[in-house]
Amino acid sequence: MNYRHAFHAGNFADVMKHLALTRILAHLLKKDAPFRVIDTHAGIGLYDLATDEATRTGEWREGVGRLEEPFEPAVEDVLGEYRAVLAAVRERFGETAYPGSPAILREMLRPKDRGILVELHPADHEVLAERYHQVANLKALHLDGWTALGAMIPPREKRGLVLVDPPFEEPGEMDRLVAELRRAVEKWPTGIFAAWYPVKDLRAVDRSLAPLAGFPRPVLRLELHVERPNDPAKLTGSGLVVVNPPWTLKAEMETALPALAGRLARDDYGAFRCQEMGPQA
Repeated sequence: MNYRHAFHAGNFADVMKHLALTRILAHLLKKDAPFRVIDTHAGIGLYDLATDEATRTGEWREGVGRLEEPFEPAVEDVLGEYRAVLAAVRERFGETAYPGSPAILREMLRPKDRGILVELHPADHEVLAERYHQVANLKALHLDGWTALGAMIPPREKRGLVLVDPPFEEPGEMDRLVAELRRAVEKWPTGIFAAWYPVKDLRAVDRSLAPLAGFPRPVLRLELHVERPNDPAKLTGSGLVVVNPPWTLKAEMETALPALAGRLARDDYGAFRCQEMGPQA
C-alpha cells in the first residue's frame, strides 16, 4: 500500500515492460475478434516527469530520457508502437507526460476491446477512476490485484492479456507470483499472461522462477540488466515472464533488448535475457 510508481515512472524497467506490452497488444490487434486486457496493478495510468516525485529520483533520465536518439531501423521497427503511444500522450498532455499501462491501453485498444484497470491504493484508484471514467471501454476497479487475477478469468472475449505488475513490497512475492500464474493458467490456458518482476539478487530470482520450466504452456523470460548485479539490495535489472507469448515476441525482443541494454547501461554494463521455458524449451 506504500508503493507509489510516480517516483519510478519512465525508468529503464518501464521502458522494457511497456515496450513488451505494446508488442503483445500489436499482436492481439492483428485479429478482428475483440479481446480483453486485465491490468492487475494499474497505478494512476499517466505520470508527469516534471513533478517533485519524478524529479526527486530522476530515474526517467536513465530510462525513457535516453531514447531520444533513434536506433537502427530494425530496432525502431520494434519500438514503433511504443514511440507512437509516447508521441500521442505527449501531444495531448505535454512533453513531460509518460504513459503507464492504462494510458497505453487507452491509446491502443479499439472500441470493441475492453480494459479492466485494477488498483488497491485508495488515492491512486481515485485518480485512476477519475482519469478514465469517461472512456467507454475502460473500467477502473478498487480491488486487490491478486484477487482480480483469480476472479476475472477467463473473460467472455476468450482472447486477451493479463498484465501483473505488483510492487514487491512483501516477502515471498516472487514465489507467490509464480504460484498465482500457475493457478491462473489452469483457469485460462489460452490467455496471455505478462508478469513483471525486479532483479536485485539474481540467484534468488532464478530460484523463484525455476518452476516455470514445468509450466504446461510456453513461457518466455525477458530481462534487461543495466548495472552489474553486485549488490543484492540494489535494483540492477528487471524482467517480464510472458506465458503463451505471441509467436513473434521472442524475435522482436531479441532485436530490441541488446540495443536497450547498450543505450541504458550504467558504468559500461548492460545485459539482457530472452529465454524460452515451459514445454517448448
